[in-house]
Amino acid sequence: MDGVLIDTEKYLVKFWCQAGKEFGYDIKREDALMIRSLAGKYAKPKLQSIYGKDFDYIAVRQRRKELMRDWLDKNGIEKKEGVDEILPYLKEQGLKIAVATATDEERATRYLKEIGIYHWFDQVICANMVENGKPMPDIYLYACEQIGEDPKDCYAIEDSPNGVRAATLAGCRAIMVPDLSEPDKETEKLLYAKVTSLSKLKDVFSQEIQ
Repeated sequence: MDGVLIDTEKYLVKFWCQAGKEFGYDIKREDALMIRSLAGKYAKPKLQSIYGKDFDYIAVRQRRKELMRDWLDKNGIEKKEGVDEILPYLKEQGLKIAVATATDEERATRYLKEIGIYHWFDQVICANMVENGKPMPDIYLYACEQIGEDPKDCYAIEDSPNGVRAATLAGCRAIMVPDLSEPDKETEKLLYAKVTSLSKLKDVFSQEIQ
């Protein structure tokens, strides 16, 4: 969802850095990028390995959430380019669509309804519905189960390396739409395809569906 359907990853990165500074931690942008879509139980030790074992992950994350909530309440949520074009197209092709997001169910539902796209999805699967979040495959395996499809027959549209890893481990075909950064060499090897925008997914699916 974040970085693919809604343009929020830039704020997640910004406010991780800001929240860190408020607690005395100079969180670098590259480190905030590194934990995109990363489940808390993996992000916490990762950040503690960089900023020290006393890094208060829970407090900093809570402050990041507050900063981001205040920003979005004031400014609203922006859709990513191509959202309103690709979702109807996928439905016209008879494809099932699910969201598999690291965001919790309450916020995911609220965000998707706020921008008027919630009704397009057959399922909305969130991090708090599975034992292990991204980059583990649980969320994609559960999403495939809920729509009644084998992972090998499913595509996962992702913007972050952690999301790509989760999708690949689940057995899905990972398609990356880079948001804040291009894939590194390791991520590149895992990709089924890479496109510059959601609209360009038509080029991939038109060939597959024929």
